[in-house]
Amino acid sequence: MSGIWLLSRAIVRKEWILLKRYPLNTAAGIVATYLFFALAAFGGEAVAGEAFTDSLGALVVGYFLVVLSISAYQGTTNKITRESQWGTLEQLYMSPLGFGRVTIVTTAVTVLFSFLWGVSVLALMLVTVDVSLRVDLLTVVPIAVLAITSIAGIGLVLAGIAVLYKRIGELIGLLQFGIFGLVAAPVADSPVLSVLPVVQGSAMLQAAMGEGVRLWEFPIADLVVLVGVAVGYVLIGYYVFMRATDRARRLGVLGHY
Repeated sequence: MSGIWLLSRAIVRKEWILLKRYPLNTAAGIVATYLFFALAAFGGEAVAGEAFTDSLGALVVGYFLVVLSISAYQGTTNKITRESQWGTLEQLYMSPLGFGRVTIVTTAVTVLFSFLWGVSVLALMLVTVDVSLRVDLLTVVPIAVLAITSIAGIGLVLAGIAVLYKRIGELIGLLQFGIFGLVAAPVADSPVLSVLPVVQGSAMLQAAMGEGVRLWEFPIADLVVLVGVAVGYVLIGYYVFMRATDRARRLGVLGHY
């Protein structure tokens, strides 16, 4: 456990150093993300008027989850791609803790920083628009973290593909449109959609922040689906990623870019 703790601390410190080392890029990313929301919010209000204003709360919650999700799956993929570009991926593969543990800890840290990124954008959105949302941390944090954990599993799949095929930027960009669809999926009308990543978490987050539903007030079945989807996609993503890296090692392209 001491090894895992030291590894976690080292990865968190590395990510924090990278954020501080390139402050302009970090700030520009937050501003660009916020401006996209501002265009949607103020543009929609100008066109649709009061009818749009009534759904502004749902837009804020949905966009908050979109930001979390995109940051989570892109962050996981980008970290692995970056290690390959730096020529350090093979060193991680030979880590005494095992490449699998390094990958899992890296994914967990990605989820953590994705949540912090999303909270920063959420704060800007709440300051900008006149909307009343209930932010109960004991409810919002677990739901949001579990929701984006499932997307982090998709990020592991993409990371495995990136190790084999290197340049998949267009594929990563294309999947952003899928995130919007998952967040907006009508799980109440089609419960079978709840097995897809983010879908169950999105519905529960809307209920928590929009209607004030507490974590312990949700049906047990909803909580089981939320946890099951998060764990399931991470396990699938981890399996695909490890098989892809093993194949890349056999082909001799693990450290290539």
